[in-house]
Amino acid sequence: MQFIEERTFIKEDFTATPLPLAEYDNCTFEGCNFENSKLNGIVFTDCEFIDCNLGNALLSGTAFKVVTFTNCKLLGLNFGSVDPFLFEASFNGCQMQLVSFYKLKLKNTKFINCKLPDADFSEADLTNAVFKECELTKAVFDNTILEKADLRTAYNYAIDPERNRIKKAKFSKEGLAGLLLKYNIDIE
Repeated sequence: MQFIEERTFIKEDFTATPLPLAEYDNCTFEGCNFENSKLNGIVFTDCEFIDCNLGNALLSGTAFKVVTFTNCKLLGLNFGSVDPFLFEASFNGCQMQLVSFYKLKLKNTKFINCKLPDADFSEADLTNAVFKECELTKAVFDNTILEKADLRTAYNYAIDPERNRIKKAKFSKEGLAGLLLKYNIDIE
């Protein structure tokens, strides 16, 4: 496999010319379009994606090792199909509707100011994860590990404490309604 390191890709359209199958180390992708692209089997290590569109890209076997996504469109991505070995990513200011993190280990992952409506965190391990100023409307938490996770500034979530592990997780008083939603009670 080809090895590409310390390159910066600016405003490239990978929908027209696909990103070559390779290992990308310490690369930056800025303003690039990967929408509906096949990124299967590509390895990204210490890479940064800034203002990129990865909407509906295929990620089967893709490796993300210490990757940051800043102000990216990540609509419909199935992170559950990535290579889980050494997976580490952080998300800042991203649009993440309909993403799936099914069964993925996301320990210590930071989601900062992200929109995550309809995201699927089923059976994911979010131990010590941070959801700072994140919108989680209709996000699915089912058999999810949220131990020591910080959701104090997250909003619009519904998490069933009986179906998820939330020991030592942090919630704000305003967010408590999201933990009691299934009981159909009025909180004033």
